Amino acid sequence: MPTLQEIALKTTGADARIVSGHRMCSGCGIGSIVKTVLAASDKPVVVVSATGCLEVVTTIYPFTAWNTPWMHLTFENAASVASGIEAAYKVLKRRGKIDEEVNILAVGGDGGTYDIGFQALSGALERRHKFMYLVYDNEGYMNTGNQRSGATPFGANTTTVPAGKVSFGKPQWRKNLVEIAAAHRISYVAQAAVNNTMDLYKKAQKGFSADGPAVLAVLQPCPSNWSFDSSLTIQYSKLAVETNFWPLYEIENGIVHINTKPSNRKPIEDFLKGQTRFRHLFRPGNEHVIVEMQKMIDDEWARLLKLEESGIQF
Repeated sequence: MPTLQEIALKTTGADARIVSGHRMCSGCGIGSIVKTVLAASDKPVVVVSATGCLEVVTTIYPFTAWNTPWMHLTFENAASVASGIEAAYKVLKRRGKIDEEVNILAVGGDGGTYDIGFQALSGALERRHKFMYLVYDNEGYMNTGNQRSGATPFGANTTTVPAGKVSFGKPQWRKNLVEIAAAHRISYVAQAAVNNTMDLYKKAQKGFSADGPAVLAVLQPCPSNWSFDSSLTIQYSKLAVETNFWPLYEIENGIVHINTKPSNRKPIEDFLKGQTRFRHLFRPGNEHVIVEMQKMIDDEWARLLKLEESGIQF
C-alpha cells in the first residue's frame, strides 16, 4: 500500500488522470475524491460522467481537465453507458482487437445516482457488468442551486423544501444507497469520506478489483450550498464521521465491516453548527428536530454494529 505522499504524487504528477485548470468552487473536494479514486487503479481507466458538478467544472468547452478517456452522458444514464462500454470491451477483447486490461469508472452526483439515474444503476448492478460506480454525495442538486435529492438529510433547508413557519426543512430521512446497492448481491459496496484519503484509496482499489460491479459512495461537503467557509470542507467531513452521521464501512460479499468506530462519539449538533442549511434548527421551537435526528443516527449506528457483529450475510 502506498504512503499518502506517494498517493499525492500519483494525483499531481505527469501521469495524473485529472489535472489542474478546472473550475471547481473554492473548497470543493470533488477533485480530491476523483483524483484519489483514479490513482487507485493500476490499469488505464475509461471514465463515464453523468451531468452534474464534476462534468460542468471539468469540461467547459473548449477546455478539459481530463487526461484519460472520458465520456459525458445525460443525467440519468451513466451506468447504462458504462454497461455498454464494458460489454463492447469484452467483445473486442474476445476477438483479439484489444489486449490491454482496463478499468471502467462511472461517476455521478447524488442527484444523478440516488434519483434520476437510479434505474440505470440498479439494472447494471443486477446484470453484473464489471465497472465501479463512484457517487460524490453533496446531499442535493448543488449544480443547479441546492434542490433536495434522495440524499438530502432530514431537517435540511433547500430551495424546494424551504424551512419556515410551517416547515422545518426536509421531513424525510435520506436513502441508504450503500445498503440498497448491497441488496443487489454484488461483491463490493463501500462508504467513504473526502477527509480520509487512505481509506478512500483502499476502497477504490477493492472496487476496481471486485468480481463484477462495485459501488463507492463518498461524502462531499459543499461549501457553496451547505454554506460554510471554504477552508472547512475537510473539517465538516471529519465531523460527519465523528458524529456517526456518515459512518465509514464496507460490505464485501454481503458481510459488513465498519472501518472507523469513533471512541468518543460527538453529538450531531457539532456537525450541524455553522451550516446555513441547518441554522433554523437552532431556533426556539425546532429543538425536537435535532433530538429526532440524533435518535435516527443512533438507531442506524446500533443497527450497523449488529450487522457487523452477527456476521450474517447482507
